[in-house]
Amino acid sequence: MADETPDFEVPVGLFQDIEDLKAVVQALASQVTALTEGADTDSGEVLADAGPDAGEDPADEDEWQFPPFILLLDPPQYDEELRALIEWVEGVLVPGYLAEPSSDARWCHLWFEHPPAVARLHACWLAWQELTDPATCGYTGPSVWHRDHLDPCLRELRASSGPFGGCTKSEHQIDHRLPGTVPSAWRHETD
Repeated sequence: MADETPDFEVPVGLFQDIEDLKAVVQALASQVTALTEGADTDSGEVLADAGPDAGEDPADEDEWQFPPFILLLDPPQYDEELRALIEWVEGVLVPGYLAEPSSDARWCHLWFEHPPAVARLHACWLAWQELTDPATCGYTGPSVWHRDHLDPCLRELRASSGPFGGCTKSEHQIDHRLPGTVPSAWRHETD
């Protein structure tokens, strides 16, 4: 019999999914390596207790914390996180990704006064920090960041119904989208 190779049509999306899976596997492998490098075990020894509390030193607790949601931070921490976010937005995002604002693609130069914009940009920035490090996500991380984080974020922010919907080049409005009743957890006290 002749060697017959089946003729498969593979959807393009499947290749993207495979690359995403490779990035996830690479990230997990990096995490496993980082976690096991510090262990004082022989190569053949298996940790019997691999739960989240296994071998955890209370002094290392701060090392493994994830950054909190920016809108839930209180003033000194919020101000520091916002300062770092402003550096990233003004140094990376604005010059690299934002063209001239228009009625179809809005942008407010005082974006940091719009809490919904701060929240979305902060989330996008956190994803950027993780997905642009080849050691944790391989070389497909930036592609994943663009597709899954940046593009949806900018679509929402720059839409006519987004947080900058009432802002124009000559006018800035931060309260045009605030609801009449704000839940107490999000309310800011005024003097």
